[in-house]
Amino acid sequence: MDLHLRNQSVLVTGATKGIGAATARAFAAEGARVAILGRDIAAGQALAAELPGSVFLQADLTREADCEQAIARTVAAFGRLDVLVNNAGVNDSVPLSASPAEFLGSLQRNLLHVFSLTHHARPHLVATRGNVVNVTSKVAWTGQGGTSGYAAAKGAINALTREWAVALGRDGVRVNCVVPAECESDQYDRWFNSQPDPAAARARVERLVPFGHRLTKAEELADSIVWLASARASHVTGQFLFVDGGYTHLDRALTSEHQW
Repeated sequence: MDLHLRNQSVLVTGATKGIGAATARAFAAEGARVAILGRDIAAGQALAAELPGSVFLQADLTREADCEQAIARTVAAFGRLDVLVNNAGVNDSVPLSASPAEFLGSLQRNLLHVFSLTHHARPHLVATRGNVVNVTSKVAWTGQGGTSGYAAAKGAINALTREWAVALGRDGVRVNCVVPAECESDQYDRWFNSQPDPAAARARVERLVPFGHRLTKAEELADSIVWLASARASHVTGQFLFVDGGYTHLDRALTSEHQW
């Protein structure tokens, strides 16, 4: 299926690893030109070398100036901006017992750059009748305990997905959201490896996923992001696509070994 993304300009944040890197590869496979935004210079440059027509942009998204420059540098490199993928974020385990200052720091890492990037991208997306795809987390629906900052940030991004779909719809700009749950990631691998029995810890998490009893692959999330950004989803806006093997919404009884 042709997704009609050839030569479109795409900016992916948090794109040097995990879901972001898989998303950059998926867009490039469709012929898009990708701005790979992240902090890891070596990983970013290696990915840009792998993907023809892409560029790496080093940035610290907790700095407003870096957010503004990221949009400007993408437009300078490609002449336009068609798609913004707000993927960057980290489950930083800032709990209710943390100080208000620590909570604010979590919002800076997970929320404020999403507003800043979309704010600066707006005129360019209006010009191309482009779109935004946000990446949030099941945590905003289910809770997790011990991660108030991250949960608040992801819940706010969910709300902004609907708000921006309304605010930008009159300009022909679509805004949607992809929601992972338990997925393959460097952060999860570090957590597994920190446990006394990493294999057993992974198996416990995998059993919680109803469909297939496995973690979602980064490539599965990337494919969903790319589809939402494409012309094949031209009448989809303000929506949440859960790519989670049924984790968020299906009955927990399905995690039993006697089901599915």
